Amino acid sequence: MKTTLTEENYLKALFHLVDSENKVTINELSKFLSVKMPSVNNMMKKFADKNWVIYETYKPLIVTEKGRREAALVVRKHRLTEMFLVKKMNFGWENVHEIAEQLEHVHSTIFFDKMDEILDHPKFDPHGEPIPDKDGNIIAQDLQKLSSCNIGDTVTFTSVTLSDDAFLNYLTERNLLLNKKIRIVKIESFDKSITIEVDGKQEILSRKATDKMLVKINDQTYPQKNVDNV
Repeated sequence: MKTTLTEENYLKALFHLVDSENKVTINELSKFLSVKMPSVNNMMKKFADKNWVIYETYKPLIVTEKGRREAALVVRKHRLTEMFLVKKMNFGWENVHEIAEQLEHVHSTIFFDKMDEILDHPKFDPHGEPIPDKDGNIIAQDLQKLSSCNIGDTVTFTSVTLSDDAFLNYLTERNLLLNKKIRIVKIESFDKSITIEVDGKQEILSRKATDKMLVKINDQTYPQKNVDNV
């Protein structure tokens, strides 16, 4: 039986929220989806019947291997669609999420396999997130938040996490695009805003922004501890 649109939205939420032990709470799902707890409980009981999760009252859900694969395949459709819109239809990376939200619920496997073929089997979407393969497998990445870096670090901006169009516009206006080299110049002790240097220019980013930017560290320096590095 084909999954419903609602089921696919829940699966995608599980994909984004599950921790390293394949666990997620009902409360986390409720907040993420803006759905009341009783409705989430009812859906998770259905997921348990399908062997997508292990459900026990008052305990975190455990996402099974079958559930993880189902969730990854929904995400695959979404991320392939975003890549197709950017690479083949010249959409900006800030304009593709809503369209992909609609197309990800198409059930034709052939449709998305053809899209994958036309794109020459991309490993990442326009926002730097890995695209699961046809079996639901996903590339592991050793990345960290820009907000967790230190003064003097030189990093490569690799991806963004769960970002809305407003944030992507914010990055585009500042020419902060994927694969840009970023050097950490200063970290404010008061609000943890970060002064960065990109293409020879300096920019101040808020903690809210740097929490959403994932980077790969290229070089690290360890300056003496000072008031801006506490």
